[in-house]
Amino acid sequence: MALFLQTTFLTSSSSLRQKPCLSSWASRISTSRIRTPARVHAKIREIFMPALSSTMTEGKIVSWVKSEGDKLSKGESVVVVESDKADMDVETFYDGYLAAIMVEEGGVAAVGSAIALLAESPEEIEEAKSKAASSSPATSPAPAAAAAAAPVSPVSESTTGSGAVEKAVVVTPPSPSVVASAVHPASDGGKRVVASPYAKKLAKDLKVDLGRVIGSGPNGRIVAKDVEAAAAVASELGSPAAKVSAAPAVQAPPGIELGSVVPFTTMQGAVCRNMVESLSVPAFRVGYTITTDALDALYKKVKSKGVTMTALLAKATALALVKHLVINSSCRDGNSFTYNSSVNIAVAVAMDGGLITPVLQDADKVDIYSLSRKWKELVDKARAKQLQPQEYNTGTFTLSNLGMFGVDRFDAILPPGTGAIMAVGASQPTVVGTKDGRIGMKNQMQVNVTADHRVIYGADLAAFLQTLAKIIEDPKDLTF
Repeated sequence: MALFLQTTFLTSSSSLRQKPCLSSWASRISTSRIRTPARVHAKIREIFMPALSSTMTEGKIVSWVKSEGDKLSKGESVVVVESDKADMDVETFYDGYLAAIMVEEGGVAAVGSAIALLAESPEEIEEAKSKAASSSPATSPAPAAAAAAAPVSPVSESTTGSGAVEKAVVVTPPSPSVVASAVHPASDGGKRVVASPYAKKLAKDLKVDLGRVIGSGPNGRIVAKDVEAAAAVASELGSPAAKVSAAPAVQAPPGIELGSVVPFTTMQGAVCRNMVESLSVPAFRVGYTITTDALDALYKKVKSKGVTMTALLAKATALALVKHLVINSSCRDGNSFTYNSSVNIAVAVAMDGGLITPVLQDADKVDIYSLSRKWKELVDKARAKQLQPQEYNTGTFTLSNLGMFGVDRFDAILPPGTGAIMAVGASQPTVVGTKDGRIGMKNQMQVNVTADHRVIYGADLAAFLQTLAKIIEDPKDLTF
């Protein structure tokens, strides 16, 4: 569902100051029954920084899609905002003119603070600019209550007085064409090029050919510093930026200045808050060794069909959770816990400057082939910062896998709002004793589960891990 930004309605005459309406419903009713257009000579609306997620306290302006003075039509994208987890397009909910931009690209504003002014007609643009010049946007984090009070109803509201609330902008997921261009653009050579929205805008302004720039982000994702480096190299060589080749200087990220203090990015700040919050939960850890010979053999058979090991592990975990529902539960208020109605497996994914957990929803019910396709789609969207909130904040159990890096075992930190997280290590050949008393070789992996001890006990985890081991060691049910 689209989220609506709260806006302040200003009249063109500063001398007319009426009290704000007592309620939005009263405003709507009075407006619909009594039409007094003569009393409203002009409208200037403040566009506020939206709350794009329940944990967002501030947002960063990635890029302004429109410029000051541009005419806007309902549904047009105005600005791209970076939240704590993704980049989102903000669309206008009204026709009008972008009169004044109060927070420039790269700037950060608290949720609920004004980032721009929207004028109803060209005559109000200059007045809006003067209002913007006389006021400065709030940069301190807004109270959580203000974010929670942001209206989400699609009903339009307006009054004739100053101070009344009117919704001016709607935040919606990017259109299919926007997502496609962000996730699957192609260069002249036919290679995939993934770039952040801000990098794309910089490339356009600096006339840098993204198809010739090598990104320094995960999986070659192009970020703003790569575009700036490419433009700098082109300038030094005296050739147009559009002709920049993949020089070694472009590949190398800018040097790190030792002793410098680097502020957190928006995503790093969100991760920091979540990790600190997790310290308040009494957690404990249980480890288990699982033989993976059968799972490895199954993976070799189905890999050519697009099945991923992540999907296999998620499916096995989901089937085990169905038999141990308390491991899929969660405690949020310290007074009760919830048996979650769905088994949604969140999987940790490293990103440029942070971490995110795309969610495989209803993993116990989805077949392994569809689950693998969905996982690949989520990873692409995550690294292009195009995930929607329901795609990363609905997990009921989390997987963190460092096995691909050769890590044999580790402990994971419990994400707030979930009951357990499982850390998966690498599967390695191990000398073991067989049932007939001989010595043999088997592939084994170590899994460590961190759980909320307010809800889950040691015996619960032990039983869950035994079930998981049986599924992985005899994985015939994973492909059905």
